Amino acid sequence: MSPPLPASAAISPTTVAVLGCGWLGLPLAKHLLAQGHRVLGTTTSPEQLPLLAAIGVEAELLRLGPDFSADDEARLTKLLSRAAILILNVPPRAATAGGYPQLLRPVHRAVVAARMQAVLFVSTTGVYPDEPRLMRETDAISTRDAASDVLRTEGHFVPRYGQWQSTVVRLGGLIGPGRAPGRFLAGRRNLPQGDAPTNLLHLTDAVGVLSTIVGQGIWGHTLNACAEFHPLRRDFYPAAAAYLGLEPPTFQLDSSTGKTIDSSRLRSLVPYQFRYDDVLAALPYC
Repeated sequence: MSPPLPASAAISPTTVAVLGCGWLGLPLAKHLLAQGHRVLGTTTSPEQLPLLAAIGVEAELLRLGPDFSADDEARLTKLLSRAAILILNVPPRAATAGGYPQLLRPVHRAVVAARMQAVLFVSTTGVYPDEPRLMRETDAISTRDAASDVLRTEGHFVPRYGQWQSTVVRLGGLIGPGRAPGRFLAGRRNLPQGDAPTNLLHLTDAVGVLSTIVGQGIWGHTLNACAEFHPLRRDFYPAAAAYLGLEPPTFQLDSSTGKTIDSSRLRSLVPYQFRYDDVLAALPYC
C-alpha cells in the first residue's frame, strides 16, 4: 500500500486524477496543471477529449451509470493506479433518484483496488436541513447508513480503516461564467423564501479552495465552502437579473427564512484568500 500523505504539510507536485472534467473540473484541471501537477481526467463527452489533451490533461472517456461495465471499471482502476490523489467531482444530479451511492460504488471499488493515497470528495451544502439557523459541518454527518444519499456516499469515501486520506468539501451554490445567477429565477413571480439568505460560491473560489487543499495536503476534514456574505434572496436575485437586463423575480411579502452556511472552519484550515466573498460584487464576473 502507498504511504499516506502528511496531514497538513505542503506537498510537492504530484499526479492528480479529476473524475469529472466539466464546468468545475476543467478549470480545476487547468489550475492544477499550472501549479505543476500531472493531471489525469475523465469526461462523458467525446468532444471534450481534444480540448483536455490540448491543455495537457491525460483524459479518458468514461460515463458512470447502469451501462458501466466491468471493462469500464478496469479502465478506471488503471487510470487511478497512475495517480496519488483523486478529486471526485460527480454531482448528485448525475444519478437517478436514490441512486447516487450506487452510481459511485464502482469508483469506490476502483479507489480500493488502485490503493489511492488520498480522495478529495466534492460534495454540496444541500446536505443540510433548510432551517433558519447557522449550519456547521457537524449538522450533517456522513455515515454509510445516513438517510441522505449524498451523506451516505460521502461516508463511503471516508475510509474506516485508514486505507487512504480523505477530505470532503461541501460547496455552496456555484455561480460563475456560464452560470450567471441572474438567469436562475428571472421573470418568476411570487416566490417563497424571500428572506432566506443566499449560500453561493464563485467558480474561481471553488477552484482555489480545492486546489489549495490538494497543494497543502489538507486531509481528514469535512469543510463547508461558501462566500462569507449572504444577501437575502429578495435582494440578490432581482439585482442579478437586472444586471443582465432580464425581468427581476418577485417574492412573497410574508416569506420564510432559511439556512446560513458557515465556512469559518475551512477559512481557519485552508490558506486561501477568497476573491468573491461579496457575491453582489461578483455579478460582473459571472
